[in-house]
Amino acid sequence: MSRLERVLELVQISSVSRDEATLASHVESVLSSNPRLSVDRIGDNVVARTNDGRDTRLLVAGHLDTVPGDAGAALIDGTTLRGLGACDMKASLAVMLELALQEVERPVDVTWVFYAREEIARSESGLLEIAQARPDLLEADAAVLGEPTNFAVEAGCQGNLRVLVRLRGVRAHSARPFTGRNAIHRLAPFLTKVAAYEPREVVLDSVAFTEQLQAVLVHGGIAGNVVPDEVDITLNHRFAPDRSSAEAEAWLRSYVEEFLEVDDDFEVLDAAPSGQPSLSNPHLERLVSLTATAPVGKVGWTDVATFQQLGIAATNFGAGDPLLAHRSDESVTEAAVDHFAEVLQQWLS
Repeated sequence: MSRLERVLELVQISSVSRDEATLASHVESVLSSNPRLSVDRIGDNVVARTNDGRDTRLLVAGHLDTVPGDAGAALIDGTTLRGLGACDMKASLAVMLELALQEVERPVDVTWVFYAREEIARSESGLLEIAQARPDLLEADAAVLGEPTNFAVEAGCQGNLRVLVRLRGVRAHSARPFTGRNAIHRLAPFLTKVAAYEPREVVLDSVAFTEQLQAVLVHGGIAGNVVPDEVDITLNHRFAPDRSSAEAEAWLRSYVEEFLEVDDDFEVLDAAPSGQPSLSNPHLERLVSLTATAPVGKVGWTDVATFQQLGIAATNFGAGDPLLAHRSDESVTEAAVDHFAEVLQQWLS
């Protein structure tokens, strides 16, 4: 079976977030066939480890879930696999399984982590579920997260902050608006300020991170003849690793505070911490050298931040182009899968 066929096998097992049980059982069964591995199942998460008593333990992780879509439409077209989850991130999962099944002695011990529910709210993360139930399973000297990175190491990650802002007014009849105050009309200067945001760029470990701010949801209005008395705006702020979640929240509040009044709300819906590049870690430094490509800063949030909270230096490196993730035409090439497999094999050897 070719590598692309192994990827296709995983892609054809539907594993939309919260529905990873079938894929988790498949992964558990495959890993259990290697007598050199100890395999633990925690919910829909599977962890396999070698225990050869090496001085160094390296960890390779990948999430089992995909965004919603039709897994049955996947196909191999020449040297390209097209289908839901092809690059995000079942190509990397297939390589992880391939290398985990090798009954070879390595100079390092290896931990393989396959976890659920990465594509939804961080509070539901399978990685956090493992950390709470069996933190010992995640102990390592360095970790690689197999997110698609297009042949390079994508270091660190942006933090992710979602905030609900509620602007209030006074309800009235739309024929007599002067008796009330239109909350939706208050949006105009607020959204103008958000749209005028100029991204801040931060360079850490010689890689750049560019922050972003977007209004992503708006909800308001009572009826076609009523002046609305409130409107909700959800803001999404992606912040650089030089700021904590609390610092990012404080900055965002200060950015829009001129439009906020006493009765308005500013509520944090979700906050995921940023992740430092950690490229000074010797294991990750060696990984960069094996790719023969200059590292870049990760655009978006990944569980690199979670591993760092657990005290483990981590980076993103996996098969596929991140620009194709979550798209209807998601795909991965044979060359991308082979490159990830070859570099990961060298890193673990």
